Amino acid sequence: MPENKEQEMKLVLVKLLIGALCTQFIISGNLHAVELKGRAVAVYVDDMHCKNCAKKIARKLYTVPGVLAVHADVKQNVALITPQKGKDPSRRALWEAIESANFKPVKMIGPDRTYKTKPSK
Repeated sequence: MPENKEQEMKLVLVKLLIGALCTQFIISGNLHAVELKGRAVAVYVDDMHCKNCAKKIARKLYTVPGVLAVHADVKQNVALITPQKGKDPSRRALWEAIESANFKPVKMIGPDRTYKTKPSK
């Protein structure tokens, strides 16, 4: 919970930015497809059960250089990552951040390509 008005306002602005960069979710089979805008990246995660799981994943993703915002959606089993302006977080580092939270990335979709195994970079 934000401690003051400034932190609360920053949180609102980050959420608005995420909403502006990532569009709606579309159901597609067992995984849910997500349409991305800009440099956003979506990582589907196996077994994200609850808000605590989502928070644990988000905390690890925020440690990756170049990450501006993370929105982990429990219902969709996906983490949406918004990079900082002019930055391009390592796809491998994002994948490994989720692994370090003891979760298994299933698929990563970025503006450059889709990964079903750990990226080399």
